[in-house]
Amino acid sequence: MSTVAEPQAFSSALLPLPERFQNYQRLELKLLADGILDIKFGLRPGQSLPTADALTHSEMTRIWRDVNDEEAVRVALIRGSGKGFSAGGDVGLVEDMARDVAARTRVWREARDLVYNIINCDKPIVSAMHGPAAGAGLVCGLLADISIATKKSKLVDAHTRLGVAAGDHAAIIWPLLCGMAKSKYYLMLCEPVSGEEAERIGLVSLAVEDEELLPKAHEVALKLSRGSQSAIRFTKYALNNWLRMAGPTFDTSLALEMMGFGGADVHEGAKALREKRPPSFDPTPPF
Repeated sequence: MSTVAEPQAFSSALLPLPERFQNYQRLELKLLADGILDIKFGLRPGQSLPTADALTHSEMTRIWRDVNDEEAVRVALIRGSGKGFSAGGDVGLVEDMARDVAARTRVWREARDLVYNIINCDKPIVSAMHGPAAGAGLVCGLLADISIATKKSKLVDAHTRLGVAAGDHAAIIWPLLCGMAKSKYYLMLCEPVSGEEAERIGLVSLAVEDEELLPKAHEVALKLSRGSQSAIRFTKYALNNWLRMAGPTFDTSLALEMMGFGGADVHEGAKALREKRPPSFDPTPPF
């Protein structure tokens, strides 16, 4: 699986990074010309794919409030590093949530705020997904206003494979994008969907070849940054009322996910993830 080369636009014509963005450690930020904030999931030492540890999850939650509040930013573009967009949650974070109610409560608040902060961010958001896209990264990828994936990318919501309900973003956005039948198929079975298929069923806005991903994402971001900011932001606000109406469904799904972290299945799911094998769950549910 190849990495995606960075176009010249991402390294030239940089503007000074506003102070509010200078203390991020897991997200790599650049302010490009025309007020485009380039947000990249960073790689930690030894990684080939970005994963979300506790700090990453926290930064992913608050970045959208800073994007909303920063006058120098007109558009946010979020992308991955190395061989993919996002590999999902760090196993250590999953294990912390399974054994510690304080960690679980903290992540519940962040997961809730992550979704609502993206929905309520005034500025348009563009995502550029390559390789695997899972977990909290996929939240950003699919809740972005314009989502672009490579045809060979692999989008997967792996919650039920971990032994918890598909919370995060799934219940609030998948049925609206691709319908209930497809949502149940992919979310209940944890089946991966390619970028090409995701475009066909309406899960993403566009699917392109690998070499076209970042140039196309930058092109879209540039059009948004040069358009009528009031018209674009008001259009986003109005359309996102569809998502706000689904808020109770999302809140329920997230609460059920967190309840699952207190059960037995998640321990087997985390162990299987760490050992890189299929999980073997107890066939009898505890209810």
